[in-house]
Amino acid sequence: MTIPASVLDEISILALFNPASALEGIKVHSGAEPAAIAAAQRLHDKGLITQTDGGYLTALGQEAVRHLDAFLTLLV
Repeated sequence: MTIPASVLDEISILALFNPASALEGIKVHSGAEPAAIAAAQRLHDKGLITQTDGGYLTALGQEAVRHLDAFLTLLV
């Protein structure tokens, strides 16, 4: 299985969120890499984050980050 670069970019953005706290958000600044900006927009479009430039996780985003955290724990 090959994971598209766009999905890896989205995973990288999701990994910035703290899985233990729904009250901590992130901000993808306008000077960030274009791939990160685009990934944040896609995550917003998918309903995982509250703002196009980050913000907070939605309920769906919180679930995704919990799964991501569990997956990364298995790998590291």
